[in-house]
Amino acid sequence: MTHAIASQKKSQSFIKRNISGVLLLDKPFGISSNKALQIAKRHYSAAKSGHTGTLDPMATGLLPICFGEATKFSSVLLSADKTYEAVLKLGYMSTTGDAEGEIEKLTPRKNEEALTLLQCEQVLQCFIGKIMQMPPMYSALKHQGKPLYIYARNGEVVKRQAREVSIYKIQVNALHEDELHITVTCGTGTYIRTLAEDIGRALGFGGAYLVKLSRCAIDCFDLSQAYTLNVLEEMEPIARDRCLLPVDCFLYAYPALTLDKMAALYLIQGRVVSVDTQNIATGKTVRLFNQQQQFMGLGEVTGEQNIISKRLLANSNFETNS
Repeated sequence: MTHAIASQKKSQSFIKRNISGVLLLDKPFGISSNKALQIAKRHYSAAKSGHTGTLDPMATGLLPICFGEATKFSSVLLSADKTYEAVLKLGYMSTTGDAEGEIEKLTPRKNEEALTLLQCEQVLQCFIGKIMQMPPMYSALKHQGKPLYIYARNGEVVKRQAREVSIYKIQVNALHEDELHITVTCGTGTYIRTLAEDIGRALGFGGAYLVKLSRCAIDCFDLSQAYTLNVLEEMEPIARDRCLLPVDCFLYAYPALTLDKMAALYLIQGRVVSVDTQNIATGKTVRLFNQQQQFMGLGEVTGEQNIISKRLLANSNFETNS
């Protein structure tokens, strides 16, 4: 009997929950983003989950995780601006661009005068704006269906095309001998490892690699809002659920429209509905709410005050019961 009860409790602990929301996770050092995702998923017993932008195992910091219905909108954060704090080791190169690769010491600078913070700030201004960047071989960028890092691990080098990326701000925080501490705010697709190498060359050191990297902000979200895996593990389930942000928390840039009961019903049925779009331009995406101010999903303005559904929550028919 005791064994049966224990088995029943064990099976109950693995029951998946249809929970929805966004968790701001502070990813620890030394594990992949997917590993962090799986641990968080187990904490919440979530049936469905996904993260919004990979961090390398050596990197720490903000990793938003979407559960349930929030996964439908995760692409919004994938393309959001990000801020990183990085420590660069000047005068060295790494096969991976970070501390996990094979490290090679480069030829010392020809200029024997010590590098100053002011010189760093002046040189780094050259990286502000739109720049061309070569994706590193140790990256998840795919070639013929396989990530580049697969080729790199086999000693192969794949020809890549330089891509345009946006650097909005670089702040020099400190310089300790050959270690430069910076904060970078950049657009999507920017490789900080590649930026580190380019900065090392621009400063006359031949290159640099990342000793430390932390993502401290994505869009309007800040690392101070995030929870560590250890803290989540110690929480009671109810308290843990309260850590989740609403499904639409990162859709704030889209204007909101409230639908009456009939318009909401028609929209769920796939019909075009005529509503007051408040002069929102044709083709614009809007957040849709029912009369109880429950988020239904995203719609699109099609002209002549019409709205069509773009991506609705699976339970968006709750408003028809009111």
